[in-house]
Order: sequence, then C-alpha cells, then structure tokens
Amino acid sequence: MTSVSIIAIALLTAAATMSGGWMALSLGARRNLVLGFSAGAVIGVAFFDLLPEAQQLSGGLALSAAGVGFVLYLLFDRVLARHDNCEADMRRGFLGAASFSTHSLLDGLGIGLAFQAGHGAGVAVAAAVLAHDFADGLNTVNVVSRNGGSRRHALRWLVVDAFAPLAGAILSLFVSLAPEKLGVILGLFAGFFLYIGGADLLPESQRAGPRLPTAIATLLGALFLYGVARLAMP
Repeated sequence: MTSVSIIAIALLTAAATMSGGWMALSLGARRNLVLGFSAGAVIGVAFFDLLPEAQQLSGGLALSAAGVGFVLYLLFDRVLARHDNCEADMRRGFLGAASFSTHSLLDGLGIGLAFQAGHGAGVAVAAAVLAHDFADGLNTVNVVSRNGGSRRHALRWLVVDAFAPLAGAILSLFVSLAPEKLGVILGLFAGFFLYIGGADLLPESQRAGPRLPTAIATLLGALFLYGVARLAMP
C-alpha cells in the first residue's frame, strides 16, 4: 500500500467524523437521544474495540492500563471541576474532546502501521476506523456541547478530531511503535472513554429526556460499536 493510498484512507475517516459531528449539531431537538446513543457508542468503543485490541497487543497490562486511565481521568475531571462554573465545565468538555482527538490520531497511526504489517491487516484496521469514526464525530460534538461549549467550540474540536487520523497516518510513514506500548496506550484510552461515557454522557442523557427512549438509544449506540468490532475481526 503506497503512502498516497494510506493518506486517502485517512481523508475518508475525516469525512466520516465530520458526518457524525454534523448529525449531532443538527439534532438539537433530540438531545437526549443523541446523548444516549453517544454514551452507548463511547462505552462500546472501550469494551468492544479498545480493550480487546489492547489485550491482544499488551496481554495482562491492558486491564491495568484501563484502570489507571479511568482513575486519571476521574482525578483530572475533579480538579478541572473544582469550581462549579461554566468555565470549569468547558474545560471538562475540551479535555474529553482532546481525548477523542488523540484517539483519532492513534487510529490514523494504527492504519499506517497495520499496512506496514500487511495488506490484509491494513484493510481490516481501516474498515474498523471508518466505521466508528462516525460515532467519534458524534461523541466529540456532544461532549463539548454537553459541558457548556458553544457551537463554534464544537465545530473547532470536530475539525481537530476529523483531521487527527490524517496526522496519525502521516506520522506512521516516519515512525514505528512497539505493539506492547501501543496496547498500553489503547488501554489508557479505554479507561478514559469508560469514564466519559458512564460518568458524563450517560447521566446527562437520562436528565435530558424520557428514560426509556434514551436507554434504547444507548443500547443502539453500544450495539452499533459491537457490530463494527465484529466486522473488523479477522
């Protein structure tokens, strides 16, 4: 696979992320359903995508890394929210968006490294990234908007998240990363996402609207990511 082809795939992931973000911005009247789906998708990414991959790459370190990631994010969240005001909420939202964007950068890096390992592995990883980047765009917009960020802030973070895989793909042309280290990083992000989904998006979605429809939306978000993970399996 040539470098041009890898970058082209990364651009497709940017389009998928932007599509998810635009959907989140366009469905303001259905905020509880969007937040519910987003919560399920974030938790699904952690359980069905990141943790299994981290386990495969790093073995027994994956769950420990996820636990450390959960606790670190909890501490960051408590420190950032030590004052109950809009500015603290916005910082929390930006931290969440930065986590999603960093994960997207690793997605792009993973695409490039997978193609270095072989064409089949590269295609499988690229398909998985394309499938769940739609949810990434949705989640990025929701976590910023949920924490007091304006539409302009959400759009800015959406653009950052959308083009992060392109940066990761370009980076993969110049560097390599040991599988064990990549597994630990993925485990950390699994912990981050479990906290974002379980402690932030999920409770807010239940407050924003009827509980049963929101719960169904959450299950659909989790099932969507489960299906993506199953399709990506060799």
